[in-house]
Amino acid sequence: MKLFAEKGYDATSVEEITATVGVAKGTLYYHFSSKEEIYNFLLEEGTKLLINNIDLKVSKFEKTIDKLRSVALLQLRIITKYENLITIYLSQVWGNDTRNQKCKKYINDYIAKIEEIVKEGMEKGELKEGNSAIVASEIFAFTCAGLMYKIKSNQPLDLKEICGEFDNMIYGLAKNK
Repeated sequence: MKLFAEKGYDATSVEEITATVGVAKGTLYYHFSSKEEIYNFLLEEGTKLLINNIDLKVSKFEKTIDKLRSVALLQLRIITKYENLITIYLSQVWGNDTRNQKCKKYINDYIAKIEEIVKEGMEKGELKEGNSAIVASEIFAFTCAGLMYKIKSNQPLDLKEICGEFDNMIYGLAKNK
């Protein structure tokens, strides 16, 4: 994942992958038929990890605001731990080739999970009525903004500070503040 994030798909060779993971080319090809299959596996498993973590985190909360806060914190932790995954998503989402379409699908699957929470909050009257797809996209964009802030400041993310800023934003959605 690190190679794909740093060099891009096209500039990453199978030889570099085998050297990085410490396996012979034959062993790699025993498990994966191509570099494309490795790439797709990493993105698919990364997306499953994100969505499963959302399910686990939000199941602990009743209020929508608390669920959304837990999603934001989870996203920030993922940036810290899995920065390469987010970098790949963001670097490959532009364009219309098959790889770009898959990245768009994975991002949209993730945003759809957030949208479920937003819709539920609107239906329960806990969030102001609005376009749940836009709100969910904005929450995902918060993650992207956190990554951009980290790159710009060249410092580790201060999760407490960034979550405080997220709280300022998210409480604007609350119907009854």
